[in-house]
Amino acid sequence: MSRVNYDKLIFEVSRPGRTGYKLPPIDVEELDPKDIIPESFLTTEDPDLPEVSEVDVIRHYTNLADKNHGLDTGFYPLGSCTMKYNPKINENMAALPGFANTHPLQHESSVQGNLRLIYELGESLAEIAGMEKITLQPAAGAHGELTGILLVRAYHENRGDDKRDKIIVPDSAHGTNPATASMAGFKIIEVKSNKNGTVDVEALRAAVGDDTAGLMLTNPNTLGIFEKDIQEITDIVHEAGGLCYYDGANANAILGHARPGDMGFDLVHFNIHKTFSTPHGGGGPGSGPVGVKECLLPFLPVPVVEKDGDRYHLNWDVPKSIGKVKDFYGHFGIMVRAYTYILTMGSDGLKRASEVAVLNTNYIKERLKEHYYLPLDTLYKHEVVFSGLANRKLEVTTLDIAKRILDKGFHAPTVYFPLIVDQAIMIEPTETESKETLDQFIQALIEIAEEAEEDISILKEAPLKTLVRRPDETLAAKQTIVKYEKEA
Repeated sequence: MSRVNYDKLIFEVSRPGRTGYKLPPIDVEELDPKDIIPESFLTTEDPDLPEVSEVDVIRHYTNLADKNHGLDTGFYPLGSCTMKYNPKINENMAALPGFANTHPLQHESSVQGNLRLIYELGESLAEIAGMEKITLQPAAGAHGELTGILLVRAYHENRGDDKRDKIIVPDSAHGTNPATASMAGFKIIEVKSNKNGTVDVEALRAAVGDDTAGLMLTNPNTLGIFEKDIQEITDIVHEAGGLCYYDGANANAILGHARPGDMGFDLVHFNIHKTFSTPHGGGGPGSGPVGVKECLLPFLPVPVVEKDGDRYHLNWDVPKSIGKVKDFYGHFGIMVRAYTYILTMGSDGLKRASEVAVLNTNYIKERLKEHYYLPLDTLYKHEVVFSGLANRKLEVTTLDIAKRILDKGFHAPTVYFPLIVDQAIMIEPTETESKETLDQFIQALIEIAEEAEEDISILKEAPLKTLVRRPDETLAAKQTIVKYEKEA
């Protein structure tokens, strides 16, 4: 069977008695498991594991990996996620023995290099964000969000201002913001956007009060539009006694040009995997650093990495801290990759990256707006949001378009988000894609628009070339098969 059509499970490759290893003889005293483990926790049956040779394992997972679409194989225009290329120098640095082989339980005197990197990365991110100090303890973007909102809560509780139980979230904010604030115990107040796709200032003014704990805002927002009234927005919240939180999901658009701290924000979280070129991890190791202004310094998670002369140490003596938010201290390997990226690019390089990202976005917008409906024809930043096809009479959904783009060899853009745009198609090209790649992607979307005019059935049946075709989602929800059953 060809690699392209390979679709086996590891259990289907299994053959009785086949192994890919040979264990050495036991050189320690054997113990009866019943002597150390309660019998109720023991089983008499061997685990039903696949029996495969080493070559079977390698070929199996290599063939499966060939089916994956990632940044190393092609364009990944996922809006709101900044799927930019991960430079391989980052991996080289993270693999250095002094970084890769350290243990989190080592005494701080033996990991001075690690602590120095954490400290200097924090200083760099603080400068980029316009903040006083950064904690790198949070393990991912959403975790950084939660940490930030817990800092907001601690700030108000310390002041005895317990009635501030509401967080304002614009309808154009990043999708995780309401969930994060709710998890932290706050009530959510949504503020609608105006006709320009930005925060309605008057609606915000009406929403704030003596119960306002803070505002969560993404700038540029999820429409890819910069909030031109941002200073007025943060002033309104501050005048009401609230704090302003900046979601760094879209920071790739503003590096070197604008800083959240200068906009009036009191705290910020960065998505290292988005802005600073580290792997997304598929839900695995990540990093969501949180930066704060001076008013929030007393509440930072412990330990705080500090410098004393030429030595670095972990400071646990922070009486008003919200406590520890992650085992050990975040995901160090991700920090190495991010710091490598910052040092490699330099300040001029980071600024240039944002410029090219914005240029690429607006190039796509101009090339596609005759073929796809553009709710707001304005200057976009890191991403542009279309609303289905320009020909609104055709019975073609955004899902149809997303499925068909898979046949063209591209990962689909983000679809049906943000929710404030009907049939949303959110495209973010980032700065790492060439004009040639963008032109190929644009041409593919133009061809899809033309196919919709000529033979709509092609889009309704797409994808036609993928291993898994379009599933019956209703049936899949009713008859979910998540466990392999061995044939009798």
